[in-house]
Amino acid sequence: MSILSAIKVNNNPVAFKILGINIYWYAIIIITGILISAYIAKKEFIRYGYDGDFIYDFLIVMLPSAIICARIWYVVFEWDYYKLNPSQIINIRAGGLAIHGGIIGALIASYFFSKKRNIQLIDLADVVFPSVALGQAIGRWGNFMNMEAYGYPTNLPWAMEINGVGVHPTFLYESIGDLLIFIFLYLRRKKNVNRGSQTALYLIFYGILRFFVEGLRTDSLYILGLRTAQLMSLLFIIIGIILFIKSKSMGEIDENFKKQRKHQDIY
Repeated sequence: MSILSAIKVNNNPVAFKILGINIYWYAIIIITGILISAYIAKKEFIRYGYDGDFIYDFLIVMLPSAIICARIWYVVFEWDYYKLNPSQIINIRAGGLAIHGGIIGALIASYFFSKKRNIQLIDLADVVFPSVALGQAIGRWGNFMNMEAYGYPTNLPWAMEINGVGVHPTFLYESIGDLLIFIFLYLRRKKNVNRGSQTALYLIFYGILRFFVEGLRTDSLYILGLRTAQLMSLLFIIIGIILFIKSKSMGEIDENFKKQRKHQDIY
């Protein structure tokens, strides 16, 4: 029996109840990931000269957009079910949030936020994306508590058991990969990195990671017979490569972001 199978013995997706309402481990883990990521991002914004409350202003704008777009993305690609069950479209407690839709929603909100605050979107993204990777690493353990987002059968010693069958713990693969992405981006943040390079590397590394992990999953969303997550991952990789090449002529993030900061009054 693998470690993950042993853990499964006492696994219960419901953490506790409040007034008869189930509070799920999934929600607790996701919220924990957001809070820890926000704390890391807050420290980074302070390092660049921003007020500590800046991150909370950003989250108020970004999170609703990310959640709504993550849900829309999932519903669109599962429309055969939701057109027959329209009342379930807003029932996110039953599951159904797609990370690629969430990232797109977060970028849309970030664009308008950066315009409002008169800062460059790429500078904002460079600071935030390392924390995003950490949040994803933590959040994937919510999938484990729900016994979802797993892969095809395998006899590997780290397999997780689903209905008596050992399967690839794809949540774990992505969690480890996301953590490594975070560590790499976090360690290089204080170097004289070019503007846009942090965002570019996140898109490239996460695109590669998710492309291969998605190939092992059994619950993929499809479009025209192709896995949508793999298509989006390829798009992320292409955009990331283009942005990384372009970043070489964009200057250093420290210098430019602080220049932007001098012309703001956000305290």
